[in-house]
Order: sequence, then C-alpha cells, then structure tokens
Amino acid sequence: MTDNHDRQGAGVPPVESVQPPRAFTPPQYGQYAPQPGYGANPTQPGYGANPTQPGPGQWAPPPKPGLVPLRPLGFGTLLGAPFQVLRRNPRATLGSALIIQFVIGVVTALIVGGAVLLAVTRIDSASQEDYDSIQAGSTAIVLLSTLIPLAVALVTSALLQSILVIEVSREILGEKRRMGELWRAAGRRIWPLALWTLLQVVVAVLVLAAVVGVIVLLTLLGTVGAVLAVVFGIVAFLGIAVLAAWLTTKLSLVPCVIVLERAGVRAAIARSWRLTDRFFWRTLGTEWLVGAIVSVASQVVVQPISLIFGLGVGVLAPNGTDESGTGSGLPADLLLIGGLYLVIGIIQLVFGAISSVVQAATVSVIYVDLRIRKEGLDLELIRFVEARESGRLAPDEDPFRVAGRV
Repeated sequence: MTDNHDRQGAGVPPVESVQPPRAFTPPQYGQYAPQPGYGANPTQPGYGANPTQPGPGQWAPPPKPGLVPLRPLGFGTLLGAPFQVLRRNPRATLGSALIIQFVIGVVTALIVGGAVLLAVTRIDSASQEDYDSIQAGSTAIVLLSTLIPLAVALVTSALLQSILVIEVSREILGEKRRMGELWRAAGRRIWPLALWTLLQVVVAVLVLAAVVGVIVLLTLLGTVGAVLAVVFGIVAFLGIAVLAAWLTTKLSLVPCVIVLERAGVRAAIARSWRLTDRFFWRTLGTEWLVGAIVSVASQVVVQPISLIFGLGVGVLAPNGTDESGTGSGLPADLLLIGGLYLVIGIIQLVFGAISSVVQAATVSVIYVDLRIRKEGLDLELIRFVEARESGRLAPDEDPFRVAGRV
C-alpha cells in the first residue's frame, strides 16, 4: 500500500483517514441537549411537526374541555368552580332557580293566605256558643293548608337539584344545555330525589319530636325535672348539631348519585357514604366555606338595603296607619311602604336562588373530584371527550354512569 509520503512525492494529494459514522446518542437525563447553530430558530417546529402536541418526555397539562380541568381538583378550584356555573349558563341555572322559588312563594301565599283569611272570617262570624269549636276547626284548616306548599316545595326543590347536577356534569364536559333540555332530563329523576328529600324531612321531624317529648316529660317531674330538662335540652341540641353535620356531609352526594348514576335511594346512600371515606373534612370544609361566602355576601347586600328601607318606612309612617285618612295613613304612603317591602322580597329571592345554585354546584363538583381521585373518572371523561370530537361516540353513552348499572 502506498503511504502519504510517496503519494506527495508523486504529486498525488494525500488520502485523509476516513472515520466510520458515529450513531447519534441523545442526551441523558440531567444533561444539556446540543444548542442550535447560529441563525437557527429553536422555536420553529420542523416540517410536518405539530407544535401543539408535546414531544416525548415532555409534560402535558390536563385537558380542560369545560368547567374544570380533568384531574384531581385543588381546594381553590373546588371553591371557584361553583361560582363559575352562574357565569357560564345563567339563564338555565339562575333562571330555573328563580322560577322554582317564585312558584313556591306564589303557591304558599295563595293557599296559606287564603286559608288564614277563611279562618279569620269564620272566627269573626262565629257565635259565642260555637266559638271554641270554630276556632279549633279554623286552626286545623290553616295547619292542613301548609301541607300543600310543603309538597310543592318538596317536588320543585328536587327538580332544581336535579337540574343543577345535570348542568354541572355537562359543563365539565364542555357542553351547554338549554333550560328546556335540562328540565326534561331532570324530570326523569325527580321522584327518587323527592323521596330522598322527604326521607330527610321525616327523620328530622322524628328526632325533634323525640327530643321535645323528653323535655316535656322531664318538666312534669317538678323543679328537679325542670333542671334536668334544661341540661338535656342543651346536650341534645349540641349532639343533634354534631350528628347533623356528620350525616349531611357523608350523605351530601346522594342527589348526584341518584341523578348521574341513576341509582335508587338506598344504593345512593351507600355509595355517597363510600365516596366520602377519607375525604370527610375536605368535603365538610368546602361545603361550609362556600355556604359561608354566599351567606356573608347576601347579608352584606340585603342588610343595608333593609336598614335603609326600614328608616324610610319609619319616616313615612312614624305612628302607623291613620284611620282618619289623613297624615301618615295616606294611600300613597301605604303603597310606597308596600313597594319597599316588595323590593326587599325580590332581593332576598334573587340571593336565595343564587345560594341554591352555588351550593348544589359545589356538591356536584365535589362528587366529580372524589370519583376522579378514587375511580379514575378523569380518564373516562377524557376518552369521552376525544370520542365526541372524533365522531366515534356511541348513542346514549354517559361517562358518569357506573359500569353495570342501568
């Protein structure tokens, strides 16, 4: 073989030693990658690359198709999401709450007010001999008349709860439903929810009746019994408060399970109890803090207006109504006073509707968060969203329904 020295003497350029190509070794974890050369644009993706998709090994944020990101939710998200429900779809949420509360108020005013007017008329026209019996019958009429508004409130409150649970679940998936669609969907689960609400009322009445009965029996024993009645009343009140806080927190997810998983009352109670295991204090704190925020906000607005209107009523009618038709008893003054109280009632109605929406939305968001943490619901929701966007969604598919449950 001719070496380079001989080739140079012959006027032939030397042959450079050729190294075999080296395989590219990517930088290991903790090392710096090679920097691009001068003039290169490191932010510009190559031809055919998708700049929105993270590369291998890069962190990708969880998708957020709607109300909340599809991941375990932080405490701040749990507090903020219920208030965003009002902003995202106020017509369907706040509008439904206002309609339902207005219906309850009108039914109560018409039925109970009519019963009271009838009772007063019967008592005024009663003779001296029949006065006691007519008074007792009139009292019974008034008490029985309250059952109809209670039944209406029971059903309509269940309807509102169902509407808000469905709306929150759809907003999490990035969907926005109209009021009519929500009402039709909520009507399918209204009776199990009404049964659950009735069960709570019955239990509360029975517990209070038992406590009051014991107190009455103790007071019949004399001075010592009266002292025991006072002590028992205080202890019972504290015990009932603690028991109510514990049970309402453990069973707060029952409406969500009834509506979204289409479960019965008994199965919903058991499932809510299991979902809140190990997350009792987090659930209690979130629900109470949201309730306190709404209550304080409503008091900040309502109380000054009530105070101003109360001062206005005192100025317009400092001595009450005047039967002579002069002074402060003029019809214009009475109409203005009635208008002031009407404005206060409307403001209280609006804040009551806002409170209903926010508290029901809080429970719904907590339900989704607990299922994400315990059952990996976020993966099912992501799959559902991807299938919906690609057109591969099966008819009547619902990601919130538990597998195997009809």
